[in-house]
Amino acid sequence: MPQPLLDSDVRLGCAGWTVPRASAEDFEATGSQLERYATRLNAVEINSSFHRSHRVATYERWAASVPEQFRFSVKLPKEISHALRFIDADAPLDRFLGEVAGLGAKLGPVLVQLPPSFALDVEVAQRFFGDLRERFEGDVVCEPRHETWFSDSAEKVLVKFRVARVAADPARVPAAATPGGWEGIAYARWHGAPRIYFSSYPDEEIARMAALLKSAVKRGARTWCIFDNTASGAAAGDALRVKARLNAARRVK
Repeated sequence: MPQPLLDSDVRLGCAGWTVPRASAEDFEATGSQLERYATRLNAVEINSSFHRSHRVATYERWAASVPEQFRFSVKLPKEISHALRFIDADAPLDRFLGEVAGLGAKLGPVLVQLPPSFALDVEVAQRFFGDLRERFEGDVVCEPRHETWFSDSAEKVLVKFRVARVAADPARVPAAATPGGWEGIAYARWHGAPRIYFSSYPDEEIARMAALLKSAVKRGARTWCIFDNTASGAAAGDALRVKARLNAARRVK
C-alpha cells in the first residue's frame, strides 16, 4: 500500500523526477512522470537548469502538475557558478530568476553548487550574494567543494546573506558532511556511496539520515533532503525508505 505524502516539515525527494522501473510499483500508475512522482514525494531538485535554460511556460507547466504543498528547488546555471565564477553575472542571473518565477509559490530554494576548484574570495562572494539578495528573497543554499569555504570567513559571508551551506555525502572535506551558514534552512544532498551517483544507501545510513532530518526540524529549520544517486535509479527507493522511517517515528509519538 503506497504511503501518504509526508507533512511539509521535511521536503523529501530526488534530483529529478524520473520514476525508475525498480520503484514503479511504489508510485501511481498513471499520469506524467512528474505527476506520478509527486503522489509519493513532496519535493524535487531541478538539475537541468544547471545545464540549460527553460522557458517560463515550462516552469509554469511543471508547477501546475503537482499538489499545492509540493516544492521545487532549482540549481543555479553553471554559466554563473562555473564559467563566470560569480563575476559579471548580472545578466544570466536576471534571466534565471525570471524563468524560475514561473514556479510561483511552489519555488523553494535556489541551489548554488560550486566547482571543486572554486576557492573562497570574500569580496567576490559578498558581491554576488549581495546581488542575488537584491533580486531574490527566498531560500538560497550553497554546496561548496573547496576547503576554503569551510572557514570562519566563509561562514560570516553565508550568514550575512542568509545562505545555508549544504550537508553533502560523500563529503570532499570532513566539514562538508554537516550543515553550515545560515540556520533558517537545512538542505542535505546525498549523492550515493561508495559509488557516487550510483550506490543505494544501507539501512543503517538511512536510519542515520532520518535522525539528522528530525533533529533539523526540531531546531526549527526548514528541512530538505535530496537524493542525487539517480544514475542507477537508487534515489527514489532511498527517498521512500527515509520517508518510511520518518512516518514510523511520527506514529510512535
